[in-house]
Amino acid sequence: MNITVGIATAGRREVLSETLLHLTQQVRRADAILVCPSSPDDIDLDFVKSLTPEITLVTGSKGSCAQRNAILDRKGNADVIVFFDDDFLPRHDFLAEVEALFGSEPDIVVATGMVLADGIHGPGIPVKEGLEILARDRVAESRAALEPVFNAYGCNMAFRVSAIEADGTRFDENLPLYGWQEDVDFCRRLAHYGRIVRSDALRGVHLGNKRGRTSGLHFGYSQVANPLYLFRKGTVGLGWALKLMGSNIAANIIGSLRSQGLVDRRGRLKGNLIAFADLLRGRIDPLRTLEL
Repeated sequence: MNITVGIATAGRREVLSETLLHLTQQVRRADAILVCPSSPDDIDLDFVKSLTPEITLVTGSKGSCAQRNAILDRKGNADVIVFFDDDFLPRHDFLAEVEALFGSEPDIVVATGMVLADGIHGPGIPVKEGLEILARDRVAESRAALEPVFNAYGCNMAFRVSAIEADGTRFDENLPLYGWQEDVDFCRRLAHYGRIVRSDALRGVHLGNKRGRTSGLHFGYSQVANPLYLFRKGTVGLGWALKLMGSNIAANIIGSLRSQGLVDRRGRLKGNLIAFADLLRGRIDPLRTLEL
């Protein structure tokens, strides 16, 4: 089985270097590692050239969807492609477990793993602490549990390439910048080809690094525009879209009452309001965030 790893990165030069160094220590090495930076400054070329196996740089337009599509266009003869965030630290056996899972379960088209700790919900997790969490992790010897899920978590997603190739599925570049919910859209378009699962055997730590993230204003607009776009597109149901929008808007309202440090709740709320104003005018569009 040929397993390719793809990483789209933006604004996290130092963290990316740590992630790539960690990735080279997999007991089952990737057959190819493709990295698509949003700009040349996003990657330390001298450091990358020192790593084994070799890292291949891919050129693409800025934005997580466009960068991932550039990686898909360069996937070669991969049987499985695994997308990691540039701040996701997979356990040493992650790719070995991917190979075992996709080899033994031919009807699985998408798999995502167990996130042992997720810095996205706080100030972020330092690399050293993330590595310590992985070192302490132990898995029971019994067969790892498989759970059906609606979509893979964007920080770690493994895809069977034959399902992607069946209809030329690509990430939707109408979801610009950080993308947000592009993982849901991509996964649901593959759902009719087979199962989407979470496996306890695929384990890692998402550092949740705050550098390189979309501004509060842009992200707030996307919190309204993107779910409505996916509903209109037919990827998700109206109930799913309204629930996601409602929970995020409520969090932004509550968070706006007091400072929450690295989370710009007031900026997000302002973006929410602009999106609703655009909705009333009949001009709401995920791409509008580029004009804000």
